[in-house]
Amino acid sequence: MPAAWTPESSSRVVHADNLEVLRALDDASFTLIYLDPPFNTGRKQARQTTTSVRSDGGAGSVTGFKGQSYERIKGDLLRYDDRFDDYWEFLEPRLIEAWRLLADDGTLYLHLDYREAHYAKVLLDALFGRESFLNEIIWAYDYGAKSKNRWPTKHDTILVYVKDPARYYFDSTAVDREPYMAPGLVTAAKAELGKLPTDVWWHTIVSPTGREKTGYPTQKPEGVLRRIVQASSREGDWVLDFFAGSGTTGAVAASLGRRFVLVDRNSEAIEVMRERFAAVPGVEFV
Repeated sequence: MPAAWTPESSSRVVHADNLEVLRALDDASFTLIYLDPPFNTGRKQARQTTTSVRSDGGAGSVTGFKGQSYERIKGDLLRYDDRFDDYWEFLEPRLIEAWRLLADDGTLYLHLDYREAHYAKVLLDALFGRESFLNEIIWAYDYGAKSKNRWPTKHDTILVYVKDPARYYFDSTAVDREPYMAPGLVTAAKAELGKLPTDVWWHTIVSPTGREKTGYPTQKPEGVLRRIVQASSREGDWVLDFFAGSGTTGAVAASLGRRFVLVDRNSEAIEVMRERFAAVPGVEFV
């Protein structure tokens, strides 16, 4: 990163290859990391290699977080999907850096679709440890084409892993409540208060004519990110998104009093974020 980042820095948007930026950041710097990487739709991804992986003793390196077991799991999955090798070689070193950058009370949210979610779950179990798995969130929506020859695909998956299962931060009471689907089945007081969200989130996509729309093709709605930021970070905490896209993570973090680092190598994304954060004080563009 051209200018050194510290926990005392201003919120920052970085135009660069995210792996280079991640390797320049300090260990355990972020309470929350949200990732919405490009989905594996058959496009070739750039290959990356890494030798820096988790080591409980703090020294040396091994072939994976779980040694030979990890390599065996990875090998087994590769036999099932010949596209997965390219995608995982791209994503794996970035997830290794994400684990390093999470604070001891930190949480990772990995947003994927049906093409990769099941593979990523098995491999994240190997990378982070099965005991670090917290939730599989289903974000359900109803927009787009209606398939006639199969059940229409109308959801994404968000995998949630924590750095330390004994120390992670989570505050469900801070999350905006939602209406009961059958308010007549609860008391009037409960219906007025609303209920806490479960692991299935019904939330519309970004409206093509709505206030949120930036024009960026893969923009995610603020309501989805708001729940994540509210539950898994506190005011003043640092939030990281290194597939930043339109900058929704940063916009929500700023509105809730969090600080953020956003990274994207796409010039179009950077221009969208420049416009989006023009009225937000203290945001640096690097």
